[in-house]
Amino acid sequence: MGTPEFPDLGKHCAVSDCKQIDFLPFTCDRCDQVYCLEHRSYIKHQCTKADKLDVTVVICPLCAKGVRLVPDQDPNITWENHVNTECDPSNYEKVTKKKKCPVPGCREILGFSNTIKCRDCTVDHCLKHRFGPDHKCPGPKNVETSFSFMSLFNGSKTEESKPKSSSTASSKWTTSFLNAASNIRASAEAGASKLSGEINQAWQTAKGGVGQSRSSGQVEQCPQCGAKFSSVTTLVDHVQKVHERSGNRSGAKVTIDVCPKCSRGFRDPVSLVEHVERDHGGSSRA
Repeated sequence: MGTPEFPDLGKHCAVSDCKQIDFLPFTCDRCDQVYCLEHRSYIKHQCTKADKLDVTVVICPLCAKGVRLVPDQDPNITWENHVNTECDPSNYEKVTKKKKCPVPGCREILGFSNTIKCRDCTVDHCLKHRFGPDHKCPGPKNVETSFSFMSLFNGSKTEESKPKSSSTASSKWTTSFLNAASNIRASAEAGASKLSGEINQAWQTAKGGVGQSRSSGQVEQCPQCGAKFSSVTTLVDHVQKVHERSGNRSGAKVTIDVCPKCSRGFRDPVSLVEHVERDHGGSSRA
C-alpha cells in the first residue's frame, strides 16, 4: 500500500466486497470506519450507527414545547419524563394564541412588521387601522386640572419667611465687608497717588537742577530708593526706568484677599464680596 516515497499513503475501503485502496479516503463520523468515494454515505455502507447524532424533536400537544428524543432511549420513557417534570399546560395559550388587531371585525394578526402603536391611546393596531378615526380612538387621557396655583404661591411664601433671620445676618455681614473693602481700596489709591506725586516732584527737581549739578559736581540721591548718582541726568534716567514705569508695583504692596469658604484669592476686595454673594449666598461661614 502506498508508494516507496510515501508508504502510508492511502487506505482500503471497509466494505468487505470492495476493499478498494483510496488515496483520499473518507472516515464516517458515526461508525469511524474508512470508506472509498463510492461507499462514503450512510446508505451505501449500511451504517449501523447512522442515527447516533440525529436530533428529533416532538412538539408536546399539552404545553406546545419541543421534546428532544434520545437516540438510545425509548420515546415513551422520554415522553413520560417530560410530562412529569417540565410540562406546563398554561404555556399552550401563550404560544399558540396570536395577538390580533383590537378593532371589531378585523382579523389581522399583529406581527413585527405590521404593528403600529397609537400615540394617543397607546394601543397596538394593524396598518389598516393605525389612524385614530379608523379605530375610533378615544384620544389622549385628560390631564388633571385641579392644580391650585394659589396654594403653591402661599406655600412658597411660608418657606421664604422661615430663613428670614439667616438672610438678615448675611446681609449685615455683607454690609460690613463692603465697608472694609471700600476702606482698603481708598487707602491703596491714596498710597498710589502719593507715590505718583513724589515721582513727579523728583522729575521736576531733576529737570531744574541739570545745569547746577554739572558745574558743582555734587552727588544726587533718588528720593524713592536712596540710590546715589553722580549726575542729574543719570538720576532722571533711573527715575524714568525704575519708578515711573512701575511706580504702583514697586511702591504699593499688592494685597490678596482669600475667600473664607473656598480659599479663592482676589486682589480686589469688591470682587471678593461679589463672589461671596454670588457663589455662597452671602454667607462667609465655612
